[in-house]
Amino acid sequence: MPIPADEKIKRLIDYRAHVMEGGGEERIREQHARGKLTARERLALLFDPGTFEELNLFAQHRVTDFGLEHRDFPADGVITGYGRVGGRQLYAYAQDFTVAGGAAGEMHEKKIAILLDLASKSKAPVVGIHDSGGARIQEGALSLSGYGEIFYRNTLISGVVPQVAVIAGPCAGGAAYSPAIMDFVVMIKGISRMFVTGPENIKAVTGEDVTAEDLGGAEVHARRSGVCHLLAGDEKEAFEMLKKLLGYLPSHNREKPPHAPPPVPDLEPRPVLNGIIPEGVYTPFDMKEVIGQIVDEGSFLELQEYYAPNVIIGFARINGYCVGLTANQPAINRGFLDGDAACKATRFVRFCNCFDIPIINLVDVPGFVPGIKEEHGGILRHGAKLLFSLSAATVPKITVILRKAYGGTFLAMGSRAMGSDRVMAWPTAEISVLDAEAAVKILYRDEIKKSADPKGEIERLTKEYRLAICNPYNAAANLVVDDIIQPASTRKHITLALEAFIDKEESRPFKKHGNLPL
Repeated sequence: MPIPADEKIKRLIDYRAHVMEGGGEERIREQHARGKLTARERLALLFDPGTFEELNLFAQHRVTDFGLEHRDFPADGVITGYGRVGGRQLYAYAQDFTVAGGAAGEMHEKKIAILLDLASKSKAPVVGIHDSGGARIQEGALSLSGYGEIFYRNTLISGVVPQVAVIAGPCAGGAAYSPAIMDFVVMIKGISRMFVTGPENIKAVTGEDVTAEDLGGAEVHARRSGVCHLLAGDEKEAFEMLKKLLGYLPSHNREKPPHAPPPVPDLEPRPVLNGIIPEGVYTPFDMKEVIGQIVDEGSFLELQEYYAPNVIIGFARINGYCVGLTANQPAINRGFLDGDAACKATRFVRFCNCFDIPIINLVDVPGFVPGIKEEHGGILRHGAKLLFSLSAATVPKITVILRKAYGGTFLAMGSRAMGSDRVMAWPTAEISVLDAEAAVKILYRDEIKKSADPKGEIERLTKEYRLAICNPYNAAANLVVDDIIQPASTRKHITLALEAFIDKEESRPFKKHGNLPL
C-alpha cells in the first residue's frame, strides 16, 4: 500500500528538524558554555535574514569501521549554502563543532568542494567558518584526500573570486592550510586556535611545552606569524568586520570593485596636512593621521594591523572609489622596510591586482633594514617580491612621496619606473640613492678628513647636497615625479587621478605566470 503524501511530508519535516539540530541540545549547550556560537547561529549573523539556502543538508558518511555505521552525523558536520550579504550573493560553509567536533570526513569535504565549484561557476565570493578538530581519523586516506580536493579548489578559484576564512574554534593539522590559501583570515580572541601540529605532538617530538593559545591563538597569528588579517574581540565583532571587508571587494575578477562616487566630489583641501611633516627626516609622525585626512571619513579598514606595523595596508574609499592603500609608518622603526613588511605589502598588492582595485602608495621610507639578521633572513628575496608584485600589477597605481624615499625602497614603494601611473611629491620630499648625510660622507670623504671642523663640514655639505640633489624639483625636472603638490590638496589630486585611470587597460607579454621570488 502506498505511503500517503502527508506522511512523506511529515517525515521530511521531522527529518529536517533532526538534521537542523546538529549534535543535539546537550552539545549545543556545551558549545555555548565554551563561549562559542553554533554553526547555524554564525550563518544567521552573516547572511541577510531569510536569504540563506542550504545545500546537501542530508549528506551522511558511509564508513562502516570503528562502529561509525551506528553513528549519525547530521549534515556530516558542515553546513553549506548560499545567500545574500548586504544584498550581494555569497557562498559560505560553517563547520559544526557539535557534530563529532566538526571533524572532516569524505562527505563533509565533498560538500565544501561542491560549494567551491558552485561559487566559481556563479562568480561569487566564498566565506569559510572553521571550527573543527581536523580530519576524521576513522576515515584515513579518504579524509586526507578530501582536504586535497578543497586545497585544489581554493587554488583554482584564487584570483577568480574572493575567499575569506573565519577561524571560530580549532583549525588544526592539514585543515589549517585551506584558510592559509584563502585571501583573508579573521580570528577571534580567546576562541581561535590554528596550527599544523598541536601542543601534544610538539611536546612528544621536540620536548617543547606550549599551550594551544600560545602556540596558535588569535593574538599569536595577529602579531607574530601574520596569518591573521583581522582580529576580533568576539564573534559578533568578527562578523561585523567580515561584512565590512566584503563591502570593499568585487564579487569576482571581471567585476569592478563596488565604487560609489558621490554626485558632488569632496575635493576641499585638508590644511592640517601642510604642517604634518615634522622637522628632521627621521623625526617620527603617525602615517595613519595622513590616511585619515585623505580617505573618506571612517572608511579605512586596516589589515594585519599588528604584524610588521612599519608598513600599513588596508582598504578605503576616496570620494567613493574603493582603493587599496600601502603606506610606510615612520612612527615605527623610522619606516624601514624589513622582510616581514615586504611580504605583507606584496600579498596585498597582488590581491588588489587580482580584483582590479586601484593601489595608492604613501611613501616615507629610508630603505630596507640593514644588518646581518635581515640579510641572512632573506631581505633580498622578500624585497624582490614587493618589486615584482608592483611591477606586475596592471591596476591604476598612484604614488605620493611625503618625505624620504631612499635607495631601492623608493622603487619598491611604487615609482614611475616601476609602472606607477601618477607619481606626486610633497615639497618636503627627498629622493636619493642614500640619506644625504650618508651620501656626503662617501662623496666628500677626503675633504671632511682635511677639514678643521669635520662635523661642521658634514652639516654644510649635507645641506648643499639636499638642496642640489635630494629635492623633489630635481626629480620633477627629470620626469621621475609628475608633480609637486601642496600636502593639503593630496585628496583632490588622488581623486582626479582615480577618475582618469579607473578604466585603464594595460597589456603584458603572454605567459602562464611570472616566477615570484620566494
